[in-house]
Amino acid sequence: MKEPARLENFPIMMFSIIMGLSGLSIAYQKASHLFHFTRIIPNVLAGLTSFLFVTIAIIYIVKYLKYPDEVKQEFSHPVRINFFAGIPISLLLMSIMYGEINVQAATVLWWMGMSLQAYLTLHTISFWINRNLEIQSSSPAWFLPIVGNVLVPIGGIDIVNRDFLMYFFAVGIFFWVLLLTIILNRIIFHKLLAQKFMPTLFIFIAPPAVGTISYVKLTGEFDLFASFLFNIALFFTLLLLFMYKNFIKLEFFISWWAFIFPLTAMTTAAILAHHMTGSVFCYYASIGLLILATCVMLFVAYKTIYHMLRKEICVIE
Repeated sequence: MKEPARLENFPIMMFSIIMGLSGLSIAYQKASHLFHFTRIIPNVLAGLTSFLFVTIAIIYIVKYLKYPDEVKQEFSHPVRINFFAGIPISLLLMSIMYGEINVQAATVLWWMGMSLQAYLTLHTISFWINRNLEIQSSSPAWFLPIVGNVLVPIGGIDIVNRDFLMYFFAVGIFFWVLLLTIILNRIIFHKLLAQKFMPTLFIFIAPPAVGTISYVKLTGEFDLFASFLFNIALFFTLLLLFMYKNFIKLEFFISWWAFIFPLTAMTTAAILAHHMTGSVFCYYASIGLLILATCVMLFVAYKTIYHMLRKEICVIE
């Protein structure tokens, strides 16, 4: 296929790569403190994440300049609109990642991510309200515009006051509960998800896992509510691992990167839970999850490169 056509079909889902890599970098940063891991791994991941973010962002900007109608079509698509939240989520995750590397860069990334997240949340929810959407168009990807709100307090705790951050935390938790009901209803009582969106089931883990970290950042305590959020995240992690047969025979799609960010969020939440409570279970769970997330990332990266070389990515669906 000609290169212009490949650019025209460059998907917004590419930002899920940044979400996965930055989440893994953060998990290794926290592991290096708690388990005395080498700092080389998170630093290399941070550099790779930064390079890929700039590359993907430039390619998508060029796509917008050359094929604005294609971008507008994605932005008005009932499913793909949710993946635009990958941009502010990537910025917010990178701000957390850079918190231990360069405070000034982390602050700039946080303000950019927070501002874009605030806009996209309002835009996406108004889009849902104003469109006559079918239940089949809902999927776990709907959590993406919401989970970004819960990320805001993690990187912003040393930048702005808690009252400002509580707005994002409250919006994120409130809509997580509402969407959880809607999406479970869709999955259980309606047609199965399309194969390419099956990996997005892992996004069920992200809101409560990120919510655990965000709540502890806001309160400084691992209390009953933090434990509640953590255990809900743990349940969804165990459920999806129990359902592993649903995923092992999936055809490759770029949406496979949706496996990684939730696993890394759960890893970081487990490390935090161990740090705050001294839980032996969380200690071993965090090590196991870190190994699992790393293996999944390496496998998905291999499959991505393999299919890129075969020019099977960025093609007409």
